[in-house]
Amino acid sequence: MATLYYTPSAEIDEIYARLQKTFKEGKTRPIAYRRQQLLQLARMMQDNRTAIEEAELADLGKPRQETTIAEVSAVLGSALRAAESLVEWTTPDKPKVEEWRSSWDTTIFKVPKGVSLIISPWNYPFIITFNPLVGAIAAGCPVVLKPSEAVPACSALMKSLVEKYLDPEAYAVVNGAVKETTDLLSRPWGHMFFTGGGKIGRIIAGAAAKTLTPVTLELGGKSPVVIDEGCDLELAAKRTLFGKSQNSGQLCVSPDHVYVPRSLAPAFKEAVKKVYASFFPDTALHPSAQWGNIVNPLHHSRVKGLLDRTKGEILVGGGVDANKRIALTVVAGVKPDDSLMEEEIFGPLLPVIEVENLDETIRLIGERPHPLVLYAFTNNEETRQRLVNETNSGGLIFNDTTIHLSIHEMPFGGLGESGYGAYHGKDSFDSFTHRRSSINVPAAAEGIFAARYRPYSDEKYAIMSAGAHVKIPES
Repeated sequence: MATLYYTPSAEIDEIYARLQKTFKEGKTRPIAYRRQQLLQLARMMQDNRTAIEEAELADLGKPRQETTIAEVSAVLGSALRAAESLVEWTTPDKPKVEEWRSSWDTTIFKVPKGVSLIISPWNYPFIITFNPLVGAIAAGCPVVLKPSEAVPACSALMKSLVEKYLDPEAYAVVNGAVKETTDLLSRPWGHMFFTGGGKIGRIIAGAAAKTLTPVTLELGGKSPVVIDEGCDLELAAKRTLFGKSQNSGQLCVSPDHVYVPRSLAPAFKEAVKKVYASFFPDTALHPSAQWGNIVNPLHHSRVKGLLDRTKGEILVGGGVDANKRIALTVVAGVKPDDSLMEEEIFGPLLPVIEVENLDETIRLIGERPHPLVLYAFTNNEETRQRLVNETNSGGLIFNDTTIHLSIHEMPFGGLGESGYGAYHGKDSFDSFTHRRSSINVPAAAEGIFAARYRPYSDEKYAIMSAGAHVKIPES
């Protein structure tokens, strides 16, 4: 494994100046250039699948299957789709306009915002770094990537691969911790893109405000699962535990807790036990389970502390392995004020809260900040509509968990404390693109402009104020 070296301040200065020069010279704007860089990114992921798997195994203990499906294949597919969509995405829009100005060539150009900064976390280091990069390349923006120092093997590998496969005049990796990140944040950017927790998100937003830099924040939150009357409880348990088990629960859209009607609780708990036994024939910490690590001792201690303080009852799991792993653990009988409900768990613990009915579930969801996603298992259209109309969240997913991350045709993003802005597919391109409005007003339009010029008069006033007298419909 390559050693992680932090980028010196002087080199950060040089990188920033180099990328700014590249952008000003227009090198990243041609469609052919963008396509070539996107194809290089796809080749980078394809050629280095094994090295990426090994890096994530070293840093996170992540199973190779999770790395290849969720990261390597996902980035590769995203880059190829963007390469094929460039002409469609970049073609200027010609909005329909009112007849009196139909000859003005009203146009909306899609232009790159400028040299951009992507700061990514440790939990899914490759896809959360390179999926936004796909959008930035497609938009024509040079980019500085700042991966997490918490996954040194991954971050060192990223730097070596980006330097090998992508144009170094336009794309660079800066490695480091607080000092290096602070240095980057002090500079103006065309766009900042940050994925991580709310605490750091506030720092990013504050820094962006100082330089008037537009920013996308992909944060997290306590994403609930709603169990409704009449759903298939075993399927709900299976799909919920699948979502919770990805990367040992260290996923921003991981199911955080479950609301289940009191009348269904016994049957749901039995379903959880059955599914859990099928997932882990031995134990979650047995080598055959290929169960990943908590990223570092600090996070391990935090998650273990939440489990130690819960007043709920461990239904399944509960195993703790030194300072590396914690078994997937479902805790029943949890109250809304339990330790497991204090903060986003971001680990393999799943509290189950019993409620009287959907009314109580909706009330409890509404008492918390908007989650990144709300999951609901229901076959009832009335329940679906109530959740659509009476709750709010970044996303609303029915009858599965985490699957929406693979749906590139719709935006992925948060709301309120779970973030703002969105990406995936064309929405990634849109994040790094400025919609530049343009018109070309012909000299022939002068005939309709006479009343706007000084000196003003009652007659001109009557002409220019006609729009204030339009008839408004009754309803």
